[in-house]
Amino acid sequence: MTTTSTLARTVARNGTTAPVTKRVAAYTRQSVDRGDEYGSTDAQRAFLLSFINSPAQRAQGWVALDETYDDLGYSGSNVDRPGFQRLLRDVDRGRVDVIVVFKVDRLSRSLLDFAQVLKTFEQRGIEFVSVAQGISTLRSNPAARMLTQLLGVFAEFERSQIRERVSMKAAAIRRTGRTSGQRPILGYDPAGAGKLVVNPKEAATVRRIVSRFLECASVTTVLDELRRDGLSNKSWTNRKGERVIGRPFNRLTLRHLLSNPLIVGDVSLGAERYKGVHEAILSREEFDRTQVLLRNCGARSHGEPRNKWRVLLRGILECAVCGSAMTHHYASRGARRYSSYCCTKYSKESASACPGSRISLGDIEQFVVSHIKALGRDPKLIAATIEAAKKQHAERRPEIEAELRGSDADRRKLASERANLVSAIGEGGPGTGALVQRLAEIDEAVARIDTRAQELRGELATLERETIDVADVKEALAAFSPVWGQLTPRERERVLALLIEKVTFNGQTNEVSIKFWPNGLRAFAEEQRRVTK
Repeated sequence: MTTTSTLARTVARNGTTAPVTKRVAAYTRQSVDRGDEYGSTDAQRAFLLSFINSPAQRAQGWVALDETYDDLGYSGSNVDRPGFQRLLRDVDRGRVDVIVVFKVDRLSRSLLDFAQVLKTFEQRGIEFVSVAQGISTLRSNPAARMLTQLLGVFAEFERSQIRERVSMKAAAIRRTGRTSGQRPILGYDPAGAGKLVVNPKEAATVRRIVSRFLECASVTTVLDELRRDGLSNKSWTNRKGERVIGRPFNRLTLRHLLSNPLIVGDVSLGAERYKGVHEAILSREEFDRTQVLLRNCGARSHGEPRNKWRVLLRGILECAVCGSAMTHHYASRGARRYSSYCCTKYSKESASACPGSRISLGDIEQFVVSHIKALGRDPKLIAATIEAAKKQHAERRPEIEAELRGSDADRRKLASERANLVSAIGEGGPGTGALVQRLAEIDEAVARIDTRAQELRGELATLERETIDVADVKEALAAFSPVWGQLTPRERERVLALLIEKVTFNGQTNEVSIKFWPNGLRAFAEEQRRVTK
């Protein structure tokens, strides 16, 4: 950094007054390399330094600052650029007298930003010079200042045209079923040319998230479980070869995942949807159910009661004939209201689409509750519950092992990148700060991977030693009957969601099937133990 003196002028040996020293900062910017003669930041800086050190400028007291203010790979559409922000900070500290750029659009392509920056320069007495265009804000007349502002207008107009062309190109790409410029979504990996391929491990996570949301119909509940399990958004490698680690889910990103048409094989363009060239992760029926529940969650957040009609099987009752969800419906006759569960396919289309899939709300709910109470008296049902738990454990093991293998691979890649960074940092250079920051990001990512791997290994160990025995089942069922009568409608809904994975009703045969969560009875028993302590 050049040191400066507090004296404004010095006296030459011949007695004449020497020119005032002016500290000159050269600012350069390059968004993309188009092969222009002065497109690169290095070429711009060389040109500007040649101009600053010319005899004419030295005669005016110009001295180039040693500090470099370069922004490589940053757009001029805004001022959120590290080199430019560093320049503004030095302007505020009184370290700069003149700022030179190759052309006006290197400073900014936004008219509002450009006008605000010039106003800041004028307030601090900073001279702004566009060398290639021969413009100087302090030495020019009003006509030249008007020209400066017009150049900003044209730069903004040029950017608007570019933005319009990019938007039109993106729309054309999406109409062919490919993606364009989108942040990668959990469940898919980019395959080039706007195509996506399914990531099996991530796709299983997406299905798990959607399935859980369909069970509990609560974004908050799913979000809490994701945080508990350490699951985060998509991690990927960007075009620069940098590893971007996905951040933990929040309400916004979770809703975005659940409502993203990509997971059902579609590509969106505003309100329009096009069939994508990639495979779907979810069935369309599952996706549609999810959107209904998301709208209900949104309505509840604006004051609507959580379960207005106090139905108990919301989100867990399905039609055995077509597999669609069965939702609450009612009809009024005079002062009386008749409630029922109806197949969504039946209600949206017609009876021919799914004949007879309707049942009285009271009948099906009473049947389910009575069935749970009767479980403890039927050894065969207890044995079936234990067998279901073993099956789920057997299915979960490969998922955990696959995720552990993926974690190990990610960790090896990060370790290799870390070794290269350490070597580069040791050599020093102007980009060392960015390398150190990336090194810290890698260390944080490795720590997250290690934490998640530890959780997975703990779950694997739990699966190996954990079993549901007859005592657990009997204890839970013994507590169910007396507890059920004391619960509120909301609590009853939660308890059934804890115990039951799915209830299916066949309107043609009038048969009801109940699928319990393998660990649901154990969870209920443990909950009752905590309550009674």
